[in-house]
Amino acid sequence: MSFEVGLPIVVPLLTGALCVMFWRYNAIQRALSLVGSLAILAASIWLLVSVLNEGHVVMHMGNWVAPFGITLVADMLSAIMVVLTGMMAVAIAIYSLASASPSHERFGYYPLMHLLLAGVCGSFLTGDIFNLYVWFEVMLVASFALLILGGERAQMEGAVKYVTLNLVSSAIFLSAIGLLYGLVGTLNMADIAVKLGSAENPGLIDVIAVMFLIAFGIKAAAFPLFFWLPASYHTGPVAVSALFAGLLTKVGVYALFRVFTLIFNQAPEFTHELLLWVAAGTMLTGVLGAAAQFEFRRILSFHIVSQIGYMILGLALFTPLALIGGVFYIMHHIIVKTNLFLISGITHRLLGTYDLKKLGGMYKARPFLSVLFLIPALSLAGIPPLSGFFAKFIIIRAGVEASAWVVTFIALLVGLLTLYSMIKIWAEVFWKKLPKGVDDTALTAGKTSGSLVVLYIPVVLLGACTLFIGLHGQPIYEFAEYSAQQLLNPQGYIDAVLGGGQ
Repeated sequence: MSFEVGLPIVVPLLTGALCVMFWRYNAIQRALSLVGSLAILAASIWLLVSVLNEGHVVMHMGNWVAPFGITLVADMLSAIMVVLTGMMAVAIAIYSLASASPSHERFGYYPLMHLLLAGVCGSFLTGDIFNLYVWFEVMLVASFALLILGGERAQMEGAVKYVTLNLVSSAIFLSAIGLLYGLVGTLNMADIAVKLGSAENPGLIDVIAVMFLIAFGIKAAAFPLFFWLPASYHTGPVAVSALFAGLLTKVGVYALFRVFTLIFNQAPEFTHELLLWVAAGTMLTGVLGAAAQFEFRRILSFHIVSQIGYMILGLALFTPLALIGGVFYIMHHIIVKTNLFLISGITHRLLGTYDLKKLGGMYKARPFLSVLFLIPALSLAGIPPLSGFFAKFIIIRAGVEASAWVVTFIALLVGLLTLYSMIKIWAEVFWKKLPKGVDDTALTAGKTSGSLVVLYIPVVLLGACTLFIGLHGQPIYEFAEYSAQQLLNPQGYIDAVLGGGQ
């Protein structure tokens, strides 16, 4: 039995349970969280190696062979997503050592963080559509609790908007599952793909596909139901915001990639045309929202929305190059966006605010931090030779080859407006002089405190990843290419799950 596919789920659940056992001992919880995060990364790398060797890794829970039991299955896309989850878990665990307040730790910060990571990994690895719903609910519970840690008014307002729209998404998702089960009589995604091909009601199939598009589109913060994200992601503790920014919306994107390549691939002229305009609207509204903001984390939150549009565009075009670009973009964006949120937290530590008008002087006082900001910021804008340039280039070239001129023009325009937002942050936070009356004691202190050094560690590591992808992107491209091949040829996934492999 290929038990390595279950380890990325078991490890965070076990880590969270151990943290609960040591509820009164914050120092032990910190150590457990870091060790557990490293274990997730190790388990995910093991899984990736297994997928490279075998193509698909399958485990049938309780030895109930598909489609009768719950199946865990990893292909290249899900293995990549789990590795990225492990990387972000390590980065956030290190950052939390110096950023998590004792009050947050006393109210279950570390158990909730690892419960969230278990939900994320479970969503990437499940082969059962109802089990995907269950993992979504696990993520929703954990993320809501993390979002309200501290109990400030802004947090509560953001959390209410967050949970309301996500509950709507869950209701639509569950309804779609019920209709799908009534149509084909199974919940195993590979089995659904087989039986849906011979279903006799194409109209109902299209309705169910649209319901899944709406449900996962809300989770991914896609147009037009994206407004919950910029209203909530900037309200929580910065490490929580960074974890959400890197991973949570990507679960929705992953679900879209999974169901619209494996299950709803019978009528791409309908479903993928819808996805195309969703992508265009998501890119444009997100970047325009960011251009109007003057709060560090709100700008970054709106840019999560705009960048999700590029990923959905890769799926919507549905060509080999476009899917490669979509997967490549996911890998690039998870790293870059997490890093930008972590950097915003360091500036807040130094000057006590996220308001751009009250920030400044960072380049003169902290030149190293300024360089660390430029790496992910310019990458997000698509400046060569950083990772974002190659991600955008692949997507735009795929759009040109598919003659999707309007949406390709929008993608180029959004890239320019993204650069404008990053320049705005640079000019306000790093380049201009510090406004008069702002306490600059921490900013101009001669030495860097030990806790600040800890905050720098994940930022440096993630910046190095961005540079590596930009300067040595061939292996990352090959991973994305392998993923695209599997997504375009789902029969391998179906055979691995239904062929009785253990």
